[in-house]
Amino acid sequence: MDAAETLESRWSSIRDRMEIADIGFFLLRIAALAGNFGWLLFARMSAEGARAFLWISVYFLTYNLILYLLLFLAPARKKILYGSSLVVDLSYVSLLVVYSGGFDSSFFIGYYLLAALHAFYFGIPCGIYAAGACAVAYGIAAFYGSLPDWIDFSLRAAFLFLIALPIGFLSGRMRGDQKRIESLNRELLASIEELRSLQDKLIQAEKLSALGRITSDVAHEIRNPLTVVGGFARRLERHLPEGAREKKYAQIIASEVGRLERILKDTLSFSREVKYHLGYTNLGDILLEAGEAYADLCRGKEVTLVLEPAPEVPSCLVDRDQLVQAVHNLVVNAIDAMPAGGTLTLRTRTEWENGVQYVVMDVSDTGVGIPEEKVSRIFDPFYSTKEIGHGTGLGLSICRKILDEHKGTIRVKSVPGGGSTFSLHLPYLSPEEAFRTQCWEYMRCGIESAKDGWMKCSAYPNYGRICWSVAGTFADAKTQCVRAEELGDCRKCEFYDRVLVRQDL
Repeated sequence: MDAAETLESRWSSIRDRMEIADIGFFLLRIAALAGNFGWLLFARMSAEGARAFLWISVYFLTYNLILYLLLFLAPARKKILYGSSLVVDLSYVSLLVVYSGGFDSSFFIGYYLLAALHAFYFGIPCGIYAAGACAVAYGIAAFYGSLPDWIDFSLRAAFLFLIALPIGFLSGRMRGDQKRIESLNRELLASIEELRSLQDKLIQAEKLSALGRITSDVAHEIRNPLTVVGGFARRLERHLPEGAREKKYAQIIASEVGRLERILKDTLSFSREVKYHLGYTNLGDILLEAGEAYADLCRGKEVTLVLEPAPEVPSCLVDRDQLVQAVHNLVVNAIDAMPAGGTLTLRTRTEWENGVQYVVMDVSDTGVGIPEEKVSRIFDPFYSTKEIGHGTGLGLSICRKILDEHKGTIRVKSVPGGGSTFSLHLPYLSPEEAFRTQCWEYMRCGIESAKDGWMKCSAYPNYGRICWSVAGTFADAKTQCVRAEELGDCRKCEFYDRVLVRQDL
Protein backbone atom coordinates (compact mmCIF):
# COMPACT_ATOMS: atom_id res chain seq x y z
CA MET A 1 0.00 0.00 0.00
CA ASP A 2 1.54 3.33 -1.08
CA ALA A 3 1.40 6.66 0.78
CA ALA A 4 -1.64 7.92 -1.16
CA GLU A 5 -3.65 4.79 -0.34
CA THR A 6 -2.58 5.03 3.32
CA LEU A 7 -3.73 8.66 3.55
CA GLU A 8 -7.00 7.82 1.81
CA SER A 9 -7.59 4.92 4.20
CA ARG A 10 -6.89 7.16 7.22
CA TRP A 11 -9.22 9.87 5.95
CA SER A 12 -11.95 7.31 5.25
CA SER A 13 -11.65 6.00 8.80
CA ILE A 14 -11.88 9.54 10.22
CA ARG A 15 -14.86 10.41 8.00
CA ASP A 16 -16.73 7.29 9.11
CA ARG A 17 -16.21 8.20 12.79
CA MET A 18 -17.03 11.90 12.44
CA GLU A 19 -19.85 13.28 14.61
CA ILE A 20 -21.55 16.62 15.21
CA ALA A 21 -19.42 17.16 18.33
CA ASP A 22 -16.25 16.88 16.23
CA ILE A 23 -17.43 19.79 14.13
CA GLY A 24 -18.31 21.66 17.34
CA PHE A 25 -14.83 21.17 18.80
CA PHE A 26 -13.25 22.32 15.55
CA LEU A 27 -15.48 25.41 15.23
CA LEU A 28 -14.80 26.31 18.88
CA ARG A 29 -11.08 26.36 18.15
CA ILE A 30 -11.59 28.43 14.98
CA ALA A 31 -13.77 30.92 16.90
CA ALA A 32 -11.23 31.13 19.74
CA LEU A 33 -8.40 31.70 17.29
CA ALA A 34 -10.40 34.41 15.46
CA GLY A 35 -11.18 36.11 18.77
CA ASN A 36 -7.55 35.92 19.76
CA PHE A 37 -6.35 37.64 16.57
CA GLY A 38 -9.25 40.09 16.67
CA TRP A 39 -8.27 41.17 20.19
CA LEU A 40 -4.65 41.37 19.09
CA LEU A 41 -5.48 43.61 16.10
CA PHE A 42 -8.19 45.89 17.45
CA ALA A 43 -7.84 46.06 21.22
CA ARG A 44 -5.82 48.84 22.78
CA MET A 45 -2.98 47.21 24.68
CA SER A 46 0.61 47.70 25.52
CA ALA A 47 3.47 46.17 23.58
CA GLU A 48 3.93 43.66 26.41
CA GLY A 49 0.27 42.66 26.20
CA ALA A 50 0.51 42.25 22.41
CA ARG A 51 3.55 39.98 22.78
CA ALA A 52 1.63 37.93 25.36
CA PHE A 53 -1.33 37.50 23.01
CA LEU A 54 1.03 36.56 20.18
CA TRP A 55 2.66 33.84 22.27
CA ILE A 56 -0.77 32.63 23.38
CA SER A 57 -1.70 32.31 19.68
CA VAL A 58 1.49 30.35 18.96
CA TYR A 59 0.76 28.09 21.95
CA PHE A 60 -2.82 27.55 20.73
CA LEU A 61 -1.81 26.75 17.16
CA THR A 62 0.97 24.38 18.27
CA TYR A 63 -1.12 22.23 20.57
CA ASN A 64 -4.01 22.11 18.07
CA LEU A 65 -1.68 20.93 15.31
CA ILE A 66 -0.44 18.20 17.66
CA LEU A 67 -4.02 17.30 18.66
CA TYR A 68 -5.30 16.92 15.10
CA LEU A 69 -2.18 15.05 14.04
CA LEU A 70 -2.86 12.54 16.82
CA LEU A 71 -6.53 12.37 15.77
CA PHE A 72 -5.43 11.64 12.21
CA LEU A 73 -3.01 8.91 13.31
CA ALA A 74 -5.28 7.32 15.92
CA PRO A 75 -8.96 8.14 15.18
CA ALA A 76 -10.09 5.25 17.38
CA ARG A 77 -8.68 7.08 20.45
CA LYS A 78 -10.72 10.20 19.76
CA LYS A 79 -12.52 10.24 23.12
CA ILE A 80 -9.28 9.94 25.07
CA LEU A 81 -7.69 12.75 23.08
CA TYR A 82 -10.72 15.05 23.50
CA GLY A 83 -10.85 14.34 27.22
CA SER A 84 -7.13 15.06 27.62
CA SER A 85 -7.37 18.23 25.56
CA LEU A 86 -9.77 19.77 28.13
CA VAL A 87 -6.81 20.66 30.36
CA VAL A 88 -4.99 22.45 27.52
CA ASP A 89 -8.21 24.15 26.34
CA LEU A 90 -8.84 25.45 29.86
CA SER A 91 -5.30 26.78 30.10
CA TYR A 92 -5.71 28.57 26.79
CA VAL A 93 -9.07 30.18 27.69
CA SER A 94 -7.69 31.13 31.11
CA LEU A 95 -4.69 32.86 29.53
CA LEU A 96 -7.05 34.82 27.28
CA VAL A 97 -9.15 35.83 30.30
CA VAL A 98 -6.09 36.90 32.34
CA TYR A 99 -4.59 39.06 29.58
CA SER A 100 -7.89 40.61 28.44
CA GLY A 101 -9.29 41.96 31.66
CA GLY A 102 -9.66 39.11 34.15
CA PHE A 103 -13.16 38.80 35.58
CA ASP A 104 -14.52 41.41 33.17
CA SER A 105 -13.08 39.69 30.09
CA SER A 106 -15.53 38.64 27.37
CA PHE A 107 -13.51 35.48 26.79
CA PHE A 108 -15.18 33.83 29.82
CA ILE A 109 -17.82 32.58 27.32
CA GLY A 110 -15.19 30.03 26.22
CA TYR A 111 -15.75 28.19 29.53
CA TYR A 112 -19.45 27.83 28.72
CA LEU A 113 -18.66 26.45 25.28
CA LEU A 114 -16.19 23.93 26.71
CA ALA A 115 -18.68 22.75 29.35
CA ALA A 116 -21.46 22.45 26.74
CA LEU A 117 -19.34 20.56 24.23
CA HIS A 118 -17.99 18.05 26.75
CA ALA A 119 -21.46 17.49 28.19
CA PHE A 120 -22.81 16.90 24.68
CA TYR A 121 -19.99 14.58 23.69
CA PHE A 122 -19.44 12.58 26.90
CA GLY A 123 -22.77 12.85 28.74
CA ILE A 124 -23.85 14.14 32.16
CA PRO A 125 -21.00 12.82 34.40
CA CYS A 126 -18.23 14.20 32.19
CA GLY A 127 -20.28 17.33 31.57
CA ILE A 128 -20.47 18.04 35.32
CA TYR A 129 -16.75 17.32 35.64
CA ALA A 130 -15.99 19.73 32.77
CA ALA A 131 -18.28 22.40 34.30
CA GLY A 132 -16.47 22.07 37.64
CA ALA A 133 -13.06 22.28 35.96
CA CYS A 134 -14.18 25.36 34.04
CA ALA A 135 -15.47 27.00 37.25
CA VAL A 136 -12.14 26.39 39.02
CA ALA A 137 -10.11 27.65 36.03
CA TYR A 138 -12.34 30.71 35.72
CA GLY A 139 -11.99 31.44 39.42
CA ILE A 140 -8.19 31.28 39.23
CA ALA A 141 -8.10 33.48 36.13
CA ALA A 142 -10.63 35.94 37.56
CA PHE A 143 -8.80 36.29 40.89
CA TYR A 144 -5.43 36.69 39.16
CA GLY A 145 -5.87 40.36 38.37
CA SER A 146 -8.35 41.62 40.97
CA LEU A 147 -11.07 40.52 43.36
CA PRO A 148 -14.29 39.93 41.38
CA ASP A 149 -17.83 40.40 42.62
CA TRP A 150 -18.68 37.16 44.44
CA ILE A 151 -22.34 37.20 43.44
CA ASP A 152 -21.57 37.68 39.74
CA PHE A 153 -18.89 35.02 39.87
CA SER A 154 -21.24 32.55 41.63
CA LEU A 155 -23.96 33.14 39.03
CA ARG A 156 -21.53 32.65 36.16
CA ALA A 157 -20.15 29.46 37.74
CA ALA A 158 -23.69 28.15 38.41
CA PHE A 159 -24.60 28.70 34.76
CA LEU A 160 -21.78 26.35 33.79
CA PHE A 161 -23.61 23.52 35.56
CA LEU A 162 -27.02 24.68 34.33
CA ILE A 163 -25.68 24.41 30.77
CA ALA A 164 -23.92 21.04 31.28
CA LEU A 165 -26.85 19.21 32.95
CA PRO A 166 -29.61 19.59 30.33
CA ILE A 167 -27.21 19.24 27.41
CA GLY A 168 -25.73 16.07 28.93
CA PHE A 169 -29.21 14.70 29.60
CA LEU A 170 -30.41 15.41 26.06
CA SER A 171 -27.18 14.00 24.65
CA GLY A 172 -27.67 10.77 26.60
CA ARG A 173 -31.25 10.47 25.36
CA MET A 174 -30.13 11.15 21.81
CA ARG A 175 -27.38 8.53 21.99
CA GLY A 176 -29.81 6.01 23.44
CA ASP A 177 -32.29 6.71 20.66
CA GLN A 178 -29.50 6.43 18.11
CA LYS A 179 -28.47 3.02 19.45
CA ARG A 180 -32.08 1.82 19.37
CA ILE A 181 -32.46 3.08 15.80
CA GLU A 182 -29.24 1.33 14.78
CA SER A 183 -30.44 -1.86 16.47
CA LEU A 184 -33.80 -1.62 14.70
CA ASN A 185 -32.03 -1.01 11.40
CA ARG A 186 -29.91 -4.12 11.91
CA GLU A 187 -33.00 -6.17 12.73
CA LEU A 188 -34.79 -4.72 9.71
CA LEU A 189 -31.89 -5.58 7.41
CA ALA A 190 -31.75 -9.09 8.86
CA SER A 191 -35.52 -9.47 8.35
CA ILE A 192 -35.26 -8.22 4.77
CA GLU A 193 -32.44 -10.65 4.09
CA GLU A 194 -34.44 -13.48 5.63
CA LEU A 195 -37.52 -12.55 3.57
CA ARG A 196 -35.40 -12.42 0.43
CA SER A 197 -34.00 -15.86 1.23
CA LEU A 198 -37.48 -17.24 1.89
CA GLN A 199 -38.75 -15.69 -1.34
CA ASP A 200 -35.92 -17.32 -3.30
CA LYS A 201 -36.73 -20.68 -1.70
CA LEU A 202 -40.43 -20.28 -2.46
CA ILE A 203 -39.71 -19.37 -6.09
CA GLN A 204 -37.40 -22.35 -6.37
CA ALA A 205 -40.05 -24.64 -4.88
CA GLU A 206 -42.69 -23.33 -7.30
CA LYS A 207 -40.31 -23.79 -10.24
CA LEU A 208 -39.52 -27.34 -9.21
CA SER A 209 -43.20 -28.13 -8.71
CA ALA A 210 -44.13 -26.81 -12.16
CA LEU A 211 -41.15 -28.54 -13.73
CA GLY A 212 -42.09 -31.78 -12.01
CA ARG A 213 -45.62 -31.70 -13.40
CA ILE A 214 -44.40 -30.93 -16.92
CA THR A 215 -41.65 -33.56 -16.93
CA SER A 216 -44.03 -36.18 -15.57
CA ASP A 217 -46.54 -35.56 -18.34
CA VAL A 218 -43.86 -35.50 -21.04
CA ALA A 219 -42.15 -38.63 -19.69
CA HIS A 220 -45.39 -40.61 -19.72
CA GLU A 221 -46.13 -39.51 -23.28
CA ILE A 222 -42.65 -40.47 -24.49
CA ARG A 223 -42.32 -43.78 -22.64
CA ASN A 224 -44.87 -45.80 -24.67
CA PRO A 225 -43.52 -45.06 -28.18
CA LEU A 226 -39.96 -45.39 -26.85
CA THR A 227 -40.77 -48.86 -25.52
CA VAL A 228 -42.10 -49.85 -28.94
CA VAL A 229 -38.98 -48.53 -30.73
CA GLY A 230 -36.70 -50.33 -28.29
CA GLY A 231 -38.61 -53.58 -28.61
CA PHE A 232 -38.46 -53.61 -32.41
CA ALA A 233 -34.75 -52.65 -32.36
CA ARG A 234 -33.89 -55.54 -30.06
CA ARG A 235 -35.99 -57.93 -32.18
CA LEU A 236 -34.21 -56.82 -35.33
CA GLU A 237 -30.86 -57.24 -33.62
CA ARG A 238 -31.64 -60.85 -32.77
CA HIS A 239 -32.78 -61.79 -36.28
CA LEU A 240 -30.12 -60.04 -38.35
CA PRO A 241 -26.99 -62.00 -39.27
CA GLU A 242 -23.67 -61.29 -37.59
CA GLY A 243 -21.51 -58.78 -39.39
CA ALA A 244 -24.42 -57.14 -41.17
CA ARG A 245 -24.43 -53.36 -41.22
CA GLU A 246 -28.12 -53.34 -40.28
CA LYS A 247 -27.38 -55.37 -37.13
CA LYS A 248 -24.89 -52.72 -36.03
CA TYR A 249 -27.52 -50.02 -36.62
CA ALA A 250 -30.05 -51.99 -34.60
CA GLN A 251 -27.55 -52.29 -31.73
CA ILE A 252 -26.98 -48.53 -31.75
CA ILE A 253 -30.75 -47.90 -31.72
CA ALA A 254 -31.26 -50.35 -28.85
CA SER A 255 -28.38 -48.80 -26.87
CA GLU A 256 -29.66 -45.25 -27.32
CA VAL A 257 -33.20 -46.31 -26.45
CA GLY A 258 -31.83 -47.89 -23.28
CA ARG A 259 -30.15 -44.59 -22.40
CA LEU A 260 -33.37 -42.70 -23.03
CA GLU A 261 -35.27 -45.16 -20.84
CA ARG A 262 -32.79 -44.53 -18.00
CA ILE A 263 -33.30 -40.78 -18.43
CA LEU A 264 -37.07 -41.27 -18.30
CA LYS A 265 -36.72 -43.38 -15.17
CA ASP A 266 -34.75 -40.60 -13.43
CA THR A 267 -37.23 -38.02 -14.70
CA LEU A 268 -40.18 -39.92 -13.29
CA SER A 269 -38.33 -40.50 -10.01
CA PHE A 270 -37.80 -36.75 -9.76
CA SER A 271 -41.32 -35.68 -10.73
CA ARG A 272 -43.60 -38.20 -9.05
CA GLU A 273 -44.86 -38.00 -5.50
CA VAL A 274 -43.31 -40.91 -3.62
CA LYS A 275 -44.94 -42.51 -0.61
CA TYR A 276 -42.32 -42.67 2.11
CA HIS A 277 -42.31 -45.57 4.56
CA LEU A 278 -40.32 -44.40 7.58
CA GLY A 279 -38.56 -46.61 10.07
CA TYR A 280 -35.53 -46.38 12.34
CA THR A 281 -32.45 -47.29 10.28
CA ASN A 282 -28.75 -47.13 11.09
CA LEU A 283 -26.80 -45.12 8.53
CA GLY A 284 -23.73 -47.23 9.28
CA ASP A 285 -25.49 -50.26 7.77
CA ILE A 286 -26.32 -48.28 4.60
CA LEU A 287 -22.68 -47.14 4.41
CA LEU A 288 -21.38 -50.73 4.62
CA GLU A 289 -23.89 -51.95 2.03
CA ALA A 290 -22.88 -49.15 -0.37
CA GLY A 291 -19.23 -50.02 0.12
CA GLU A 292 -19.92 -53.67 -0.65
CA ALA A 293 -22.04 -52.82 -3.71
CA TYR A 294 -19.40 -50.58 -5.30
CA ALA A 295 -16.23 -52.37 -4.21
CA ASP A 296 -15.73 -54.09 -7.58
CA LEU A 297 -16.43 -50.90 -9.55
CA CYS A 298 -13.92 -48.99 -7.42
CA ARG A 299 -11.24 -51.62 -8.04
CA GLY A 300 -11.90 -51.48 -11.77
CA LYS A 301 -11.59 -47.66 -11.73
CA GLU A 302 -8.44 -47.76 -9.50
CA VAL A 303 -10.33 -46.00 -6.74
CA THR A 304 -9.41 -46.75 -3.13
CA LEU A 305 -12.56 -47.23 -1.07
CA VAL A 306 -12.34 -46.15 2.59
CA LEU A 307 -15.23 -46.87 4.97
CA GLU A 308 -15.36 -44.98 8.28
CA PRO A 309 -18.59 -45.85 10.10
CA ALA A 310 -18.65 -44.06 13.45
CA PRO A 311 -19.42 -46.25 16.44
CA GLU A 312 -22.66 -45.77 18.35
CA VAL A 313 -24.34 -43.59 15.72
CA PRO A 314 -28.07 -43.53 16.58
CA SER A 315 -30.64 -44.84 14.11
CA CYS A 316 -32.64 -42.23 12.23
CA LEU A 317 -36.25 -42.23 11.08
CA VAL A 318 -35.86 -42.69 7.31
CA ASP A 319 -37.22 -44.49 4.27
CA ARG A 320 -34.39 -46.95 3.77
CA ASP A 321 -34.91 -47.49 0.03
CA GLN A 322 -35.03 -43.78 -0.75
CA LEU A 323 -31.96 -43.00 1.34
CA VAL A 324 -30.06 -45.87 -0.31
CA GLN A 325 -30.91 -44.32 -3.69
CA ALA A 326 -29.53 -40.96 -2.58
CA VAL A 327 -26.30 -42.52 -1.27
CA HIS A 328 -25.83 -44.58 -4.45
CA ASN A 329 -26.29 -41.46 -6.61
CA LEU A 330 -23.58 -39.68 -4.64
CA VAL A 331 -21.21 -42.66 -4.76
CA VAL A 332 -21.58 -42.98 -8.56
CA ASN A 333 -20.95 -39.24 -8.99
CA ALA A 334 -17.86 -39.46 -6.76
CA ILE A 335 -16.42 -42.36 -8.80
CA ASP A 336 -17.12 -40.51 -12.06
CA ALA A 337 -15.27 -37.47 -10.66
CA MET A 338 -12.06 -39.54 -10.39
CA PRO A 339 -11.37 -40.78 -13.95
CA ALA A 340 -7.67 -41.25 -13.13
CA GLY A 341 -8.32 -42.96 -9.81
CA GLY A 342 -8.29 -41.60 -6.29
CA THR A 343 -9.83 -42.18 -2.88
CA LEU A 344 -13.53 -42.51 -2.11
CA THR A 345 -14.37 -42.10 1.58
CA LEU A 346 -17.74 -42.97 3.12
CA ARG A 347 -18.09 -41.69 6.66
CA THR A 348 -20.81 -41.42 9.30
CA ARG A 349 -20.73 -39.01 12.23
CA THR A 350 -22.96 -36.89 14.44
CA GLU A 351 -23.21 -33.13 14.60
CA TRP A 352 -25.11 -30.64 16.79
CA GLU A 353 -26.75 -27.60 15.23
CA ASN A 354 -29.36 -25.26 16.74
CA GLY A 355 -29.69 -27.56 19.72
CA VAL A 356 -30.55 -30.54 17.49
CA GLN A 357 -28.47 -33.66 16.94
CA TYR A 358 -27.94 -34.63 13.29
CA VAL A 359 -26.64 -37.93 11.96
CA VAL A 360 -24.38 -37.15 9.00
CA MET A 361 -23.09 -39.29 6.16
CA ASP A 362 -20.18 -37.85 4.15
CA VAL A 363 -19.33 -39.01 0.63
CA SER A 364 -15.87 -37.61 -0.17
CA ASP A 365 -13.74 -37.95 -3.27
CA THR A 366 -10.33 -36.68 -4.35
CA GLY A 367 -11.45 -35.92 -7.88
CA VAL A 368 -11.57 -32.87 -10.10
CA GLY A 369 -13.79 -30.84 -7.77
CA ILE A 370 -16.49 -28.37 -8.79
CA PRO A 371 -15.78 -24.78 -9.89
CA GLU A 372 -17.05 -22.21 -7.40
CA GLU A 373 -19.39 -20.58 -9.91
CA LYS A 374 -21.12 -23.93 -10.54
CA VAL A 375 -21.61 -25.06 -6.93
CA SER A 376 -24.80 -23.04 -6.52
CA ARG A 377 -26.36 -24.73 -9.59
CA ILE A 378 -25.47 -28.40 -9.17
CA PHE A 379 -28.79 -29.20 -7.47
CA ASP A 380 -30.83 -27.65 -10.29
CA PRO A 381 -32.76 -30.20 -12.37
CA PHE A 382 -31.05 -31.28 -15.61
CA TYR A 383 -27.90 -29.35 -14.76
CA SER A 384 -24.74 -31.45 -14.92
CA THR A 385 -21.00 -30.81 -14.76
CA LYS A 386 -20.38 -34.00 -16.73
CA GLU A 387 -19.88 -34.25 -20.46
CA ILE A 388 -22.96 -34.36 -22.67
CA GLY A 389 -24.31 -37.90 -22.82
CA HIS A 390 -22.99 -38.84 -19.35
CA GLY A 391 -25.84 -38.68 -16.86
CA THR A 392 -29.20 -36.94 -16.87
CA GLY A 393 -28.46 -34.04 -14.55
CA LEU A 394 -31.15 -35.28 -12.13
CA GLY A 395 -29.09 -37.33 -9.67
CA LEU A 396 -28.32 -34.49 -7.24
CA SER A 397 -31.83 -33.02 -7.65
CA ILE A 398 -33.29 -36.38 -6.63
CA CYS A 399 -30.88 -36.52 -3.68
CA ARG A 400 -32.01 -33.11 -2.47
CA LYS A 401 -35.65 -34.04 -2.92
CA ILE A 402 -35.14 -37.18 -0.81
CA LEU A 403 -33.37 -35.21 1.91
CA ASP A 404 -36.11 -32.55 1.89
CA GLU A 405 -38.70 -35.25 2.47
CA HIS A 406 -36.62 -36.51 5.40
CA LYS A 407 -36.48 -32.97 6.89
CA GLY A 408 -32.72 -33.00 6.36
CA THR A 409 -30.26 -31.17 4.14
CA ILE A 410 -27.55 -32.03 1.65
CA ARG A 411 -24.46 -29.82 1.72
CA VAL A 412 -21.38 -29.69 -0.44
CA LYS A 413 -17.80 -28.54 0.03
CA SER A 414 -15.63 -28.59 -3.04
CA VAL A 415 -12.17 -27.41 -4.05
CA PRO A 416 -11.39 -27.33 -7.79
CA GLY A 417 -8.71 -29.93 -8.30
CA GLY A 418 -8.96 -31.05 -4.67
CA GLY A 419 -12.14 -33.12 -4.56
CA SER A 420 -15.64 -32.74 -3.14
CA THR A 421 -17.54 -33.79 -0.04
CA PHE A 422 -21.32 -34.21 -0.07
CA SER A 423 -22.87 -34.46 3.40
CA LEU A 424 -26.33 -35.82 4.15
CA HIS A 425 -27.65 -34.26 7.39
CA LEU A 426 -30.60 -36.12 8.95
CA PRO A 427 -32.25 -34.87 12.15
CA TYR A 428 -32.23 -37.36 15.01
CA LEU A 429 -35.02 -37.62 17.54
CA SER A 430 -35.09 -40.55 19.92
CA PRO A 431 -38.27 -42.66 20.08
CA GLU A 432 -38.74 -41.62 23.72
CA GLU A 433 -39.29 -38.00 22.65
CA ALA A 434 -42.54 -39.04 20.92
CA PHE A 435 -44.13 -39.54 24.36
CA ARG A 436 -43.29 -36.03 25.56
CA THR A 437 -45.14 -32.79 24.83
CA GLN A 438 -45.11 -31.97 21.12
CA CYS A 439 -45.11 -28.43 19.74
CA TRP A 440 -48.65 -28.64 18.32
CA GLU A 441 -49.93 -29.87 21.68
CA TYR A 442 -48.30 -26.96 23.51
CA MET A 443 -49.00 -24.24 20.92
CA ARG A 444 -52.49 -25.60 20.01
CA CYS A 445 -52.04 -24.75 16.33
CA GLY A 446 -54.46 -27.47 15.20
CA ILE A 447 -52.12 -29.23 12.78
CA GLU A 448 -53.02 -32.66 14.17
CA SER A 449 -56.68 -32.16 13.20
CA ALA A 450 -56.05 -30.48 9.82
CA LYS A 451 -57.71 -32.11 6.82
CA ASP A 452 -57.46 -31.99 3.04
CA GLY A 453 -53.94 -30.58 3.15
CA TRP A 454 -55.06 -27.02 3.97
CA MET A 455 -52.32 -26.80 6.56
CA LYS A 456 -48.82 -28.24 6.26
CA CYS A 457 -46.01 -28.46 8.79
CA SER A 458 -42.72 -30.34 8.39
CA ALA A 459 -42.55 -31.01 12.12
CA TYR A 460 -45.77 -33.05 12.12
CA PRO A 461 -46.03 -35.88 13.07
CA ASN A 462 -42.47 -36.99 13.94
CA TYR A 463 -40.46 -33.88 14.83
CA GLY A 464 -42.58 -31.99 17.35
CA ARG A 465 -39.69 -31.72 19.80
CA ILE A 466 -37.30 -30.08 17.32
CA CYS A 467 -39.83 -28.09 15.29
CA TRP A 468 -37.65 -24.94 15.13
CA SER A 469 -35.04 -26.79 13.07
CA VAL A 470 -37.32 -28.64 10.61
CA ALA A 471 -40.29 -26.28 10.23
CA GLY A 472 -39.27 -23.04 11.95
CA THR A 473 -36.89 -20.20 11.27
CA PHE A 474 -33.77 -22.37 11.68
CA ALA A 475 -34.83 -24.72 8.88
CA ASP A 476 -33.03 -24.55 5.55
CA ALA A 477 -36.36 -24.84 3.75
CA LYS A 478 -39.30 -22.44 3.85
CA THR A 479 -40.73 -21.77 7.32
CA GLN A 480 -43.94 -23.77 7.67
CA CYS A 481 -44.85 -23.04 11.28
CA VAL A 482 -47.55 -20.39 11.56
CA ARG A 483 -46.30 -19.24 14.94
CA ALA A 484 -42.69 -19.02 13.71
CA GLU A 485 -43.79 -16.87 10.75
CA GLU A 486 -45.55 -14.49 13.14
CA LEU A 487 -42.56 -14.21 15.50
CA GLY A 488 -39.89 -14.10 12.80
CA ASP A 489 -37.44 -15.92 15.09
CA CYS A 490 -38.05 -19.20 16.90
CA ARG A 491 -35.90 -18.00 19.80
CA LYS A 492 -38.82 -15.76 20.74
CA CYS A 493 -41.16 -18.78 20.94
CA GLU A 494 -42.19 -19.98 24.39
CA PHE A 495 -42.05 -23.65 23.31
CA TYR A 496 -38.44 -23.21 22.10
CA ASP A 497 -37.55 -21.58 25.42
CA ARG A 498 -39.24 -24.28 27.49
CA VAL A 499 -37.68 -27.21 25.58
CA LEU A 500 -34.22 -26.03 24.55
CA VAL A 501 -33.33 -23.33 27.07
CA ARG A 502 -35.08 -24.22 30.31
CA GLN A 503 -35.56 -27.94 29.49
CA ASP A 504 -38.60 -28.16 31.73
CA LEU A 505 -41.15 -29.51 29.27
